Amino acid sequence: MSRNRLTVVLSQAQGKHPIKRALEESIVAALIMESGLEVSVVPYLYDLGPDHTGRLFLESIRGDMVLLSWLFPRAAYWVLDRDGIKGQWGESQLKSPHADDDEEAGEPPPPKGIGALDVPGRHIYCLDLRDFNQHDPYVNEIRRIAQECQERHDKKHAEKATAHAPLVQLGLNLGNGASPGTAVPGLFLQPAGRRWYPVIDYSRCTNCMECIDFCLFGVYGVDGLERILVENQDNCKKGCPACSRVCPEQAIMFPDYKTPAIAGAPVGAIGNLKIDLTKLFGGAEKDALSQAVEERDRELVADGRHAVGASVGIPKRQDKSVNQPKDDLDNLIDALDSLEL
Repeated sequence: MSRNRLTVVLSQAQGKHPIKRALEESIVAALIMESGLEVSVVPYLYDLGPDHTGRLFLESIRGDMVLLSWLFPRAAYWVLDRDGIKGQWGESQLKSPHADDDEEAGEPPPPKGIGALDVPGRHIYCLDLRDFNQHDPYVNEIRRIAQECQERHDKKHAEKATAHAPLVQLGLNLGNGASPGTAVPGLFLQPAGRRWYPVIDYSRCTNCMECIDFCLFGVYGVDGLERILVENQDNCKKGCPACSRVCPEQAIMFPDYKTPAIAGAPVGAIGNLKIDLTKLFGGAEKDALSQAVEERDRELVADGRHAVGASVGIPKRQDKSVNQPKDDLDNLIDALDSLEL
């Protein structure tokens, strides 16, 4: 695949919601009229197993890519990274009309994270299909991205781009080389079963290992470099996000969870302030640690095991712990104290 052709992949929503399907179809219909694009459609990204044709196609892409999905961009990017589909974070200028004016745009650049490994020079742009109900904003942004990628390609690759084996060798028909107006998008819509597993944002993960200490179901492990990873994703208990609640850096996401902070929404001071103020001033929601302990105990009992409460796996969160680095809640309380609220 030529590196100066931008690959656009649309990840369909779960189910067959007619409004979502209509938006997906209108985007694809508009994009196949654009020159210089390879357009393909895969099922819901989070559900793709390692042998799914959509996953194999994503793994075959070598150049810059735009992914349109029904996920927060941060979650989509790190799902791809987890699956070995890596690239530099592509900064989108598309801003949701529902976003707070003060919300930080794009991927936050936290300094603490251990970062992803073996990231190639190509860029991956992730767009959230929940932001707009019309195709125009997405098509216009993809045009801008295509121009940006072409300029970057021309600057960095004056020589001819390295040739890649054609995808037909994998039995995949993408309609490569068809002219605008006649191209047929690659369709990789073999059914994919629903999945549930944590996704680690390595730009935020500090390798503190609190998740592996807290999870008692063998989901987490460490690689040869002693870095945390999701080792046994099928051990994860469907619907349980407990480990994400104890992560001090908000580095663990469950993309299908109902709460944006756990599903992969941008991490910023404004969003955290709203959540924590609700808890501090009498909100009904439990604090994150208590809720995580309750969720873990529920799954332990469902497995025929004994509940352990807060006695296991939270060494840095015990009430009597001292001299620990301040977390977001500590910083919030300090800020409130300074305001004399």
